[in-house]
Amino acid sequence: MHLNVETLALINGGEALVLSLMLWFGTRSGSNHAVQGLRLRATALLIEAFGDFILASDFKLSPLTVLLAGNTFNLTAQVLTIVALRMVLQRKLRWREAIALGVAAWLVVTYLATVHPDYRLRVLGGSIFLLGMAMLNVTALWEGRRQHDARAQHLLLWAYLLAIALVVWRNVSLWLLAMPPQGIGTPTTVNLVYVLLLGMQPLMASVGFLLLYNEILQRELHDLARIDPLTGVTNRLGLLEASDVLLARARSKKEPIGVLLIDADHFKSINDRFGHDDGDRVLLELVYNIRRMLRAGDLVGRVGGEEFLVLSPSVKEADLLALAERIRNAVERTPFHIAGQAYALTVSIGAAIADPSEPDMMGARRRADAALYEAKRAGRNCVMISGG
Repeated sequence: MHLNVETLALINGGEALVLSLMLWFGTRSGSNHAVQGLRLRATALLIEAFGDFILASDFKLSPLTVLLAGNTFNLTAQVLTIVALRMVLQRKLRWREAIALGVAAWLVVTYLATVHPDYRLRVLGGSIFLLGMAMLNVTALWEGRRQHDARAQHLLLWAYLLAIALVVWRNVSLWLLAMPPQGIGTPTTVNLVYVLLLGMQPLMASVGFLLLYNEILQRELHDLARIDPLTGVTNRLGLLEASDVLLARARSKKEPIGVLLIDADHFKSINDRFGHDDGDRVLLELVYNIRRMLRAGDLVGRVGGEEFLVLSPSVKEADLLALAERIRNAVERTPFHIAGQAYALTVSIGAAIADPSEPDMMGARRRADAALYEAKRAGRNCVMISGG
């Protein structure tokens, strides 16, 4: 097969079509934003394939038809890809900016092809807007580049940076030529290399999209394994891992960590009297009251049943007791409505301070548990702190 622009465009179109089908049928599970983003990217690839097929039919169609239809398809694909990537990454979609850049590029290219024909100016004008569209992708990827699990974002970032470099190289090459070509279909070295490398970009970007999708699924599975399904707070496994992280940070700062063990008083009677569904709603309200008393760096998790653990970094004993009292008071003053009746709930709280020199958090947990037992013995609805 003779290698020319039409042949390369046909190959690129077939590749984009296959990638579109792979993305569409390979994304049946996962979070809605990730699936919707990949489906939108698959649609963009399908539209891009039509643009490539039009370029491959350059010898059958008029140059103006190839220009107008090809740019319409390709610019539409670019706009959809911008929105798709931001959808997957859960960034601001910026679809208005993407559409505005796409429409402006189409108008400039059309004007410089029909009203004031100039191929080099046409390529330059369209490239300026294409660079703006590429930068919308780059900025979306740049935000999360420092995450430890952002390898796919780095791959996509390089793909779009290479696409920017390709556009810049094409323009520089055209302006250096004494006799520039009059269209993308002209069989010149610049056009051949440009179409060839441009055809590789969808493959790189699609692989990046799939890897990004896989990373998102892995992250969601990781989070699901560490979140209590009822209350939405951290579970035992998450608390264990967070304890190690907080203790390591406390050692570096040489600051203590406050530990609160909170238990709902007489909670079994609620389940026995009203049923577990109403009991679950009470637990959700209890978690809400605990959370609204915490600082940004504090962590609350469910230890089991109606027992919750709060880890509060960089606090002194007086501050920890004040926090515990605020939680206890907030719960006591909140009317819990069960089956149309107002029900008063109280909590007992055991407190302890974890010294940064301790090997782990288990010692502080045991001290907080002993203090909680003392609070129960003292009549409940009170706070006790471990003596050490």
